Amino acid sequence: MQATTIATLYPALLHAHIALVVLSVGLFAMRWVGVLAGGHWPMQRRTRVVSMVFDTALLCAGVTLWWLLQLHPLQQPWLGTKLALLVMYIVLGTFALKRARRWVGKLVFGLLALAVVAHMVAIAQTRNPVGWLSP
Repeated sequence: MQATTIATLYPALLHAHIALVVLSVGLFAMRWVGVLAGGHWPMQRRTRVVSMVFDTALLCAGVTLWWLLQLHPLQQPWLGTKLALLVMYIVLGTFALKRARRWVGKLVFGLLALAVVAHMVAIAQTRNPVGWLSP
């Protein structure tokens, strides 16, 4: 791809990716608090569909950034770590919203999911698998 195309697309795509992270994680956090409060709206079909739309758009933006920058998760340790943490976040999120049977389990899984997201942000900012702990 030509350098001018990359220079034109990258900033817009990066900002879209960051905005989608905020929307996706924000909606997860609102749904999680709603579940903890005993609400029914967090698991309603329309809420889940909106969440899936945000998450799909986020994934598409991320993959497009990989392609644009010609990154490979197995050759870039920070990116591979971020992807592994993404899977962990998804699993923890399903327990926080639905699979954990007790309120305290939902609380703990939600806190862990948000901690994983924070570490993913740190990795993205530092491009280091240990994130903010890097020297």
